[in-house]
Amino acid sequence: MRVGILSYPMLFQRDGGLQVQVRETVAALNRLHTHAARPLEVQLVDANHERLADFDVLHVFSASNGNYRIVETARELGVPVVLSPLLPPSWSRASAWRARLADRLAGRLTEWMVQTSYAQTRRALLLADVVVALGEAERDAIVHGFGMPAQSIRVFPNGINPHFFTANGDLFLRETGIAGPFVLMVGSISPYKNQLGLAQALAGAGLPLVLIGAAPREQQGYLQQLLDLPHVSWLGALDHADPLLASAYHAAAVAALPSQGEVFPLSVLEALAAGTPVVMTAQSALDLPDSAFALRKVRWDDGTAQRLAITELLAQPPARLRVQALVERFTWERVAGQIADCYVQLHAAAVAAAQPSRRSHAV
Repeated sequence: MRVGILSYPMLFQRDGGLQVQVRETVAALNRLHTHAARPLEVQLVDANHERLADFDVLHVFSASNGNYRIVETARELGVPVVLSPLLPPSWSRASAWRARLADRLAGRLTEWMVQTSYAQTRRALLLADVVVALGEAERDAIVHGFGMPAQSIRVFPNGINPHFFTANGDLFLRETGIAGPFVLMVGSISPYKNQLGLAQALAGAGLPLVLIGAAPREQQGYLQQLLDLPHVSWLGALDHADPLLASAYHAAAVAALPSQGEVFPLSVLEALAAGTPVVMTAQSALDLPDSAFALRKVRWDDGTAQRLAITELLAQPPARLRVQALVERFTWERVAGQIADCYVQLHAAAVAAAQPSRRSHAV
């Protein structure tokens, strides 16, 4: 069975959680054929040179950035589509009502020549054969924000690379010379990720803040604001497979991600896999039962709460093995197996649905 993976055209012009998710999903799916009776050929689709109709199933990552057009085209061609919409958990009935109102107003004001991103996202969700959420919070957002029935949405989480579980902080210490407790934040440098808010919250705490992540050209001023603070250091962008990244997670006393919103953040999972407790935004689809001893959720704009949560985890650091146990089930192989089952079922249903039509033509 041939499966095509697509997202918006500029996806791989930067690196982040979605890029890692797509790469790791493809790699894990292609490893399945070595020990499964359902051979899969999974690849990224170059829509400029390959026809969507040549694939048995398409998997589209992200319902935004115009990706509804991919789902529309696949539907016209009769190719089944799995959609991972990657929607923030902030969608609710109230925000959906406002979005629908804005869409109607935009349509009327422009004689229906303009369509909002909300309408495009909803169209992608309605046209997809299977919708996959990363967690229960994202599923709730899809249900309440876009009117999808809960039973039609499958939940498959992200995975974690095994090398984060075996990380050691010695490499980080040798390479950087940073010793003693510090807070680590991994993510692209931007106001949305809120590095400056975290840095200001930690001012005067005697606690260094180490940042890892790419700084786009338009965020150079924001980066300079961060570097002007004496307790902040920036290591630049690190490749996801760089041993220094895993070592940084292990060396940190606490990892933080107080961004304005996250779906199912890999950096949080990876920090926990390294045994490091995390303080993160409350606006997230990530929900780990009985995790408060190592995972604290606070509002992205509440610096006081962020500082308190970090200092509490420093005062009573949880046992590393207990922290790692929170995420030990999140392997890419397990996720790939669930997704592969979904592909197989969807393809079988498409083949079965096409058979009556073929028999009628034969008659």
